[in-house]
Amino acid sequence: MIATATPSLSEAIRELKREKNALILAHYYQLPEIQDAADMVGDSLQMAQYAANSEADILVVAGVCFMAETAKILNPSRKVLLPETMAGCSLADSCSADEFRMFIRQYPGSPVVSYINCSAEIKAMSDLVCTSNAVKIINSIKTDKPILFAPDINLGKYLIKQTGRNLILWPGSCVVHESFSIGKILDLHWLYPEAKFIAHPESESHILGIASYIGSTKGMIEFVKKSPSQKFIVATEAGILHQMKKEVPSKTLLPAPTFEDNACACSECPYMKMNTLEKLYQCLLTEEPQVQVNEPVRKKAEGALRKMLALSN
Repeated sequence: MIATATPSLSEAIRELKREKNALILAHYYQLPEIQDAADMVGDSLQMAQYAANSEADILVVAGVCFMAETAKILNPSRKVLLPETMAGCSLADSCSADEFRMFIRQYPGSPVVSYINCSAEIKAMSDLVCTSNAVKIINSIKTDKPILFAPDINLGKYLIKQTGRNLILWPGSCVVHESFSIGKILDLHWLYPEAKFIAHPESESHILGIASYIGSTKGMIEFVKKSPSQKFIVATEAGILHQMKKEVPSKTLLPAPTFEDNACACSECPYMKMNTLEKLYQCLLTEEPQVQVNEPVRKKAEGALRKMLALSN
């Protein structure tokens, strides 16, 4: 029944997009059918760049709340929709605005860099935002003072190793990227000794320590495309495998196992998977729910985001 319903629903979404001059931006971690319905699929940086350059009347963000907020921050005059408003982020939720404000006050004069996986309020308190360009962003800062970095402690530790800079880290993390089991990964590698193990830098240090490649979702896809290897164990949210398989259909892609004994033994973000094709259709049809950002907060957050985009270009 689902198989016969999906094509007609996908066609209805395409018709609504044309009728309303709308674009769908989807993250790599979304359900395959949502990725297939999107106008662009990418990581957080690509989504922000696409949103910044868009001329559509409506932007539908198939992702989580902070991604939709980012699109609205960069497009205040456009209508930004989010299919499921409960689609949050464990990493963003680990850093509240009030606590972060107190954290910053402890280090007067220190520059503040926030990873894009945070709320608009946190971005508004930041001098710079970063995403897959984090090493470049950190290296661009000229200061003798320590750099405050939030909210991902695992990415922060990775950045310290890559840049040698003095970073003071907020103790947040992503539940998805902390779920990988090094024991199970090593067991899987024993079965596939020729497989390259690749990981996202939000993963814990001991996971990154055994990786052949560490990079963003986009970077991981590019690595798999260019590598002569034919088998890969992939440590990030399992939704990325859909785009990877499109790019390298002849290669073997194995999701990195987690501590959980679930059916696929792979890691899925429950928030990312809250969006569905039906919700996407209803969102376009009704033009709700809309994402709004308080204007003073939006302006401050936009400044930090625009700096990131300028450095990315």
